Amino acid sequence: MEFVSKLLLAPMAAVLAVSFTGSASATKPWPPGMQTPVPVAEEGQTPRPRAPRQFFPEKRVQPLTPEIEQSLIPKDSFKECDVCPEMVVVPKGSFMMGTPADEPDRFKGEDPIHRVSFAKPSVGRFTISFDEWDACLADGGCGRDKGDDKGFGRGRMPAQGINFVAAKSYLAWLSKKVGRTYRLPSESEREYFTRAGTSTTFWFGNTISAQDANYKASIPYGAGPRGADSKGPVVVDSYPPNPFGLYQVHGNVFEWTEDCFNKRYNEDTPVDGSPWLEGNCERRMLRGGTWDWMANMVRAGYRENGIVDGGGYSFRVVRSLNVPVQ
Repeated sequence: MEFVSKLLLAPMAAVLAVSFTGSASATKPWPPGMQTPVPVAEEGQTPRPRAPRQFFPEKRVQPLTPEIEQSLIPKDSFKECDVCPEMVVVPKGSFMMGTPADEPDRFKGEDPIHRVSFAKPSVGRFTISFDEWDACLADGGCGRDKGDDKGFGRGRMPAQGINFVAAKSYLAWLSKKVGRTYRLPSESEREYFTRAGTSTTFWFGNTISAQDANYKASIPYGAGPRGADSKGPVVVDSYPPNPFGLYQVHGNVFEWTEDCFNKRYNEDTPVDGSPWLEGNCERRMLRGGTWDWMANMVRAGYRENGIVDGGGYSFRVVRSLNVPVQ
């Protein structure tokens, strides 16, 4: 079976248990767990960092070994089965969660700003697509919930019409299939992944245009341009990725997080990246915005919530690694 990544510029000559991109000297697969060699620098020179690697399964299901997990660095990616979502390793670190009082069109509940730290996450490169959701259905999982494509199509379109309970059933199926724990991101993880080391309103700056994300662009944000309104959701890799390598973290479809609904942050808000499981747990927090909402509702710090067994949205998955990443 051949696995093709959009990050590769040429077809793979053979199915690889471990594949990697960006290395001009890469002419053959490396054994599982072995790192791409870093070129030796001459005396006085700084060694070039190695290129990110991709670990794709040779078999239908092939979980990462402890040795491979130990070797992972930020921007490495992996899949643990042929129908699993592609995961990207993000750097450990911390950020200031929330929005400042002078951010245009902010809402109550996005403060107080507080620091949150992360140790070892990996996150889905894309929102879960209907291809991935339908694989779960075909395997007897996901509670036979087909979701709702609203006539926009399936395939690589984001799986939507998925309520919180159904999203959790997908995670249970995926975790059982692979033998590793997959979960929803916490609200703080979702904002950390979205910002990707930036502190601006959007990861690409303080303004937004229809070239940056899928949203209702006829109403400009701040000094940004006016554009045409979106006509519907688009496939999960339609816009450039952020610095962590994640696609469409602004707009397109709302995504579930694990956190219970709280109107604003307070002294009980977790600061270690874990979900906030106090408050109104019949409602859960949503992040990212959607294709038919205005720009102020697709900001990195915007918070929304939904009823767990009610309106359907979408989601992306997280897998905590068993060893710290750099």
